[in-house]
Amino acid sequence: MTTIAFIGAGNMSGAIIGGLIENGVDPKKIWASTPNQTSMDRLSNALGIQTTTNSEEAVAAADVVIMGVKPQVMESVLRPLQKILQDKKPLVISVAAGLNLHSLSTWMGGNLPIVRCMPNTPSLVQQGASGLFPNENVSDAQKTISEEILNAVGISVWVKNETELNAVTAVSGSGPAYYFLFMEAMIEAGEKLGLSRETATTLTLKTALGAATMASQSDDSPAQLRRKVTSPNGTTEKAVNSLIDQGLVAVVEKAMQAASDRSVTLSDELGAK
Repeated sequence: MTTIAFIGAGNMSGAIIGGLIENGVDPKKIWASTPNQTSMDRLSNALGIQTTTNSEEAVAAADVVIMGVKPQVMESVLRPLQKILQDKKPLVISVAAGLNLHSLSTWMGGNLPIVRCMPNTPSLVQQGASGLFPNENVSDAQKTISEEILNAVGISVWVKNETELNAVTAVSGSGPAYYFLFMEAMIEAGEKLGLSRETATTLTLKTALGAATMASQSDDSPAQLRRKVTSPNGTTEKAVNSLIDQGLVAVVEKAMQAASDRSVTLSDELGAK
């Protein structure tokens, strides 16, 4: 069985670890490393995994290393691990936004199999959507392993080139926040129409969940589903036309372009020079 080491044990790492265990991975085949001993003790007691405050120890035990540290500290974490990474040559999966393969490879000493991953926060409830892109050193078997790991918390898709990860960031990486904002607006509008906040919240959240479930399970596209529930000259048509007339489509496109552009900027700011 593959042994997996998580360097950094934040929320995303914890979500993936939990998903792997629920999918039958032996907790003893999972290592996690973070400088915080309290966090290590909590993970060990809750999940039964191997923990350490020494990242080299975790990497030495692993076939797959998942880098779950913040982008701003990635270089300072990776450079001291260069020797053990070069000795072991594990598959490395990075879940850090904005750090390209060139930077990651440089900080690890080069010539390692690396997969960049852009997950999103619904991974915390095993409903994540992740975009993946490998470098040239990743084998087909390692691609399969990468899919199995990320699919433990949702679904994963491979993109054709690394720059597409900026679009993934704009669509699914940042996407949950767009829906949260729309929910906020619906709840507030419901209150202004006379509902209590509790009622408006309950109806909004269940409607969002129901719509997403229908869209994910239907053979129809979201556009087709929208047309099916939009009766001519009915209440839904009036609301939808109002959103369209006020430029909702253009606003969403502009917002997602801003997210993609920021992803590019972060790569330039944080990457290897």
